Amino acid sequence: MQKVSAINYSDKAKFYKELLSEAQGLCEKEWFVNLANFSALLKQHLPDINWVGFYLLHNNELLLSSFQGLPACTRIAIGKGVCGTAAKTLQTQLIADVDQFPGHIVCDSASRSEIVIPLIHKGRLLGVLDIDAPILSRFDSEDQKGLEQFADILINGSQWPSTFA
Repeated sequence: MQKVSAINYSDKAKFYKELLSEAQGLCEKEWFVNLANFSALLKQHLPDINWVGFYLLHNNELLLSSFQGLPACTRIAIGKGVCGTAAKTLQTQLIADVDQFPGHIVCDSASRSEIVIPLIHKGRLLGVLDIDAPILSRFDSEDQKGLEQFADILINGSQWPSTFA
């Protein structure tokens, strides 16, 4: 396992290159181990965030999985809130102001902006990666690109059980 070290966020291209390298070094075959380590890795390195974690598809709803931050909503319906919208559309949701998102689900009132990346393996939805920030417009297109690549490392580096894949 690669040692987790501090990464400078001021140069986003370099930041994401280093973050992706660390993610590859942490990646194990067991998906549940990766969910735990990947959420911790993001919480440690991404500045100005207050929550990061995964919701996995189970019985046609998103169920809370590994995360870092305050206790969170445990179940989210497909199509509801930012996470449910990402799951329904299979597209990343980059939300500058969560209060302007119709149907936003408030788990932590301190959250002001959010990015949610759908996790898709072999054409099927596994779940979503959800990251919240306590400031408006925290995430941009560079973050989106880097975090989608981060999610790809998780998806492609893990062995998913047949219930997911």
